Amino acid sequence: SAASDVYKRQMHRLGKYTASDRMSDLVCGNYHILLIMSRFGIALGFGDRTVDEVCCQSGVDTATFLAVVNLLYDEGTTTVDCRNVSLEAFLRYLHNSHDYFLQYRLPDIRRKLSEAVACGRDGIAEAIIRFFDDYAAEVHKHMMYEEETVFPYAVSYTHLRAHETLMN
Repeated sequence: SAASDVYKRQMHRLGKYTASDRMSDLVCGNYHILLIMSRFGIALGFGDRTVDEVCCQSGVDTATFLAVVNLLYDEGTTTVDCRNVSLEAFLRYLHNSHDYFLQYRLPDIRRKLSEAVACGRDGIAEAIIRFFDDYAAEVHKHMMYEEETVFPYAVSYTHLRAHETLMN
């Protein structure tokens, strides 16, 4: 019915996406989801397939994809049962997000910032760029700590817990 279609569209705006929703509805509802899709390795060209169909075709854990989408786009009202989230899929998403920021976003921001201050006084322009470079170095350091320490620890801990569960 028309009323249920309106309700369903409102749910999309609130970020309450489900596995049976069409992936195209997610993208139409919020084009920023394209960034999440790319970080999960989901390619375009999904037609009218559902989120679950697209995720399965792409080798992506559907529950993890939906958890990220709903947490990022529902203005903080979603809670996620972490037992349904794949740690491996989530860490792959975070790794790809780190790569995107370090390889693309931060250099692009620096380029645009350099262009914006290029016509300013030399001392001020240099100070602004140096401040940004220091910030970018801290972001890089933080992300490398996660990549080299936090993520391997999380994987090891999960494997240990799984082994303990098997032993009991």
